[in-house]
Amino acid sequence: MGRRKRRLWDSERVRALRQHLGLTQGRMAEELGMRQQTISEWETGMYQPRGSSDTLLSIVAERSGFYYRTRREDDEQG
Repeated sequence: MGRRKRRLWDSERVRALRQHLGLTQGRMAEELGMRQQTISEWETGMYQPRGSSDTLLSIVAERSGFYYRTRREDDEQG
């Protein structure tokens, strides 16, 4: 069996990336070619980005110099 990929884009990270970019939900949705409701659903934790959306957020984050660690990751690092 293949290893399950841990989801990088939880609600905290999506919101933090949007704020890092200085965008409203509506403007971020426009820039990414999706609905504002989709961004809202990600930020509330109703859904998580999958597939190409996950990849797109990763590319945007990398190109904008965004780096974010959750408290849980900090705890795991010791």
